[in-house]
This record gives sequence, C-alpha cells and structure tokens, in this order.
Amino acid sequence: MLVQKYKDMLSGKSVIRQLSEFATARGREIGYENVFDYSLGNPSVPVPREFTDEMIRMLTQMETNELHGYSPSLGITSVREAVAASLEKRFGLPYRREHIFMASGAAGALAHAFRLVTEPGDEVLTFAPFFPEYRPYVDLTGAVLKVVPPDTESFQIHFDKFEEMLTEKVMAVLINTPNNPSGVVYSRETLKRLSDLLREKSARYGHTIYLISDEPYREIVFQGVEAPCVSAFYDDTIMCYSFSKSLSIPGERIGYVAVNPHCKDAEDMINMCGQISRGTGHNCPPSIIQLAVAKVLDTTADLSVYERNMEILYGELRSLGFRCVKPGGTFYIFPRALEEDAGAFCRKALKYDLVLVPGDTFGAPGYFRMAYCIDTEKVERSLGALHKFVREEYQCPCIRQD
Repeated sequence: MLVQKYKDMLSGKSVIRQLSEFATARGREIGYENVFDYSLGNPSVPVPREFTDEMIRMLTQMETNELHGYSPSLGITSVREAVAASLEKRFGLPYRREHIFMASGAAGALAHAFRLVTEPGDEVLTFAPFFPEYRPYVDLTGAVLKVVPPDTESFQIHFDKFEEMLTEKVMAVLINTPNNPSGVVYSRETLKRLSDLLREKSARYGHTIYLISDEPYREIVFQGVEAPCVSAFYDDTIMCYSFSKSLSIPGERIGYVAVNPHCKDAEDMINMCGQISRGTGHNCPPSIIQLAVAKVLDTTADLSVYERNMEILYGELRSLGFRCVKPGGTFYIFPRALEEDAGAFCRKALKYDLVLVPGDTFGAPGYFRMAYCIDTEKVERSLGALHKFVREEYQCPCIRQD
C-alpha cells in the first residue's frame, strides 16, 4: 500500500516548479528568449573561473579514489577545517571543524537542523513571507511549522504577532535573511530584538529555543545594505549555508551546518548530524565538490548583475503604481499585485508571456514574486510586456505611488 501522505502531496506540487515547466513549454512554442520567465531562482551568472580551474586540476592531477570515494560521515576533515577558518576570519567567532557538518545544500543542512532540535509534535516558527518548501521540510519530520504573519510595511519581523505565537511548544525559530521571496535583509535592530526575546523565553520555559538561520543568499547583498551575521547575536544558532547562489552551482548540492561555537552542545550536535544522516540516507555530498569549494571559500560569481536587474525592475514597478519594499539582496522582488487575488493577477500575466509567482504559498496573499536571475538584456525587454499587461488588464495610468 502506498503511503497516503506522500500521495496527497501530488495534488500540492510546487507552484514555482509548475510555472517554470509552463515557461519551458511556452519557450518551445515561441522561443525561450521571448518568454519572460521570473519563476525559478536558478542562478544565471557564470560559475567563477577559479572553481572550474580547481575542478580541472583535481580531475587531471589527483587520485580517483580521493575524488570519488566516500568521505567521512561528517564531511572531509580538511574541508571542515577550511570552512571553520573562513567563518572565524569573517565573523570573529571561534569556529573549528568540530562545529561544521558538510551537507547537500541548504536543504540538506535544514533537514539535519530540524531533526537535531525537535521531536514530533514540537513547533517551529518562521516568518512570512517564507520559502514554501519550509512546510514539507518541517512537517515531514513530525514537527509542526507555524507561520508568523508578515509586517508588509517593511518585511522585517512582526514582533507583536511573534511574541503571541512564541509558546512553550516552540523548540526552534527559522529565519531566512536575505529573504526569499522579499529580498529584505534583517536589520541589526531586528536581530537584536529577536535574540533578546529568544533568551527571555528560553529562560522562562526552561528549555533552549534554537535559532535556525537559512543563509543561501548571504553573499548577495546590495550596496549600502548591512547584512549582520545572525550567529553573532545568539549563541544557540544553527547556521545552514549553501554555495548554490554564491558560486552559481545549485546542481552540485553542497553546503554545511555550522553550529555556533558558543552553543553548549555544539560538538555533540555535529556528531549527531552524522547519525541523522544514517536515517535520512544523506551520507555526505560528493567528495570532489567538497574539495573544490574548500579552495574557493572567499570567492563568488559576479553577483553584480542581480543588483542591476533589481534597480531596473524596482524603478519600473514603482513607476507603474506597484507597492513594493526595495530588496536589500537576493535576486527576488515581491510587489503587491494590482488586485487582491494574486493568483488571478499572475494568470493574466501569462497572456503577455510574463511568468510571475503568486505570493499565497509564501504566506503573503496579494503579493507576487519575480526571480530576476536572468540576463539584464531580457529584463529590459520584459518591460514592454509589463507595461502592456498593466495598461490592458488594469487600465493603470502609470502614476508612481510613494
């Protein structure tokens, strides 16, 4: 007999993936260059040359067993040491290899983090707008994801609602900054207030409330925006990182868990990750990719294209009358739709070959996401379609809203 909960999930497939598949099919009809596909957060800039060179060097000069054999359960020791040294240098926290577990991207890191600190029935809080896959990530562990409503003025944390929901059943709080889908970066003030509240409630309830920080967009931060290190504010932080966006290698599925060195059980938690892997079938990411990223920890792809695209879209959306919080990073923007039903809004946009994602599954009905990780030339060409869409469907006079 098939397991019903997974069978039920077939009717709730990712809206993002469905729209991406539509864009691909439409591209076969009219040429993908004529489809303005803002659906999927797939990095568009080239992989750094340093990463490619290192891969070539290893493949031509190193023993095949070292490159393609099993790594230790926690990851290759030299790689964990290199990651720890990089984090210590960058953020000033005394990371050592004992605080690092190599994982299959941020999703793999999160899968381990949730299982480290929750039992079935426990609650995990996150903040809208949020990445929709958090729901199955958490719920399929037996824990329960609860979503704090958004502060739509700034997309920082809605603290009044958060404090109401921060009950004794909450074992972890999950944040994502810079944020998918809003592009907002949590401020120093937000992180300090969050950390103070977690310390207060942990003391009151007699158990630690862990902060799980999902950080795949950490390197994509725009000029003039500060992106504070989350772990510097709260000792009981579990950092979940991916190289997918910084190095443009999402298909390589490589990242790590980094437990704050000041967390009381940090070393035990990393060793536990190795045991969690036994139950999930994770069993370490590829050795060759671990070794390659260890050589380019302080390198990124040319991420500047994302800021150029953001400025173009933000300015144009505002001129067309959209309400929108300006992104501080990532490659996403999250405007208010021109009608209450964002799903209907996005369906109308498809007639103009504009592929936009409604915000309902992100926990923010009435909004839509644009993933502008596409060529700047294509962003510029999409503006004509955007103007035509707004003019014909909504008769908008294109007056800027302040």
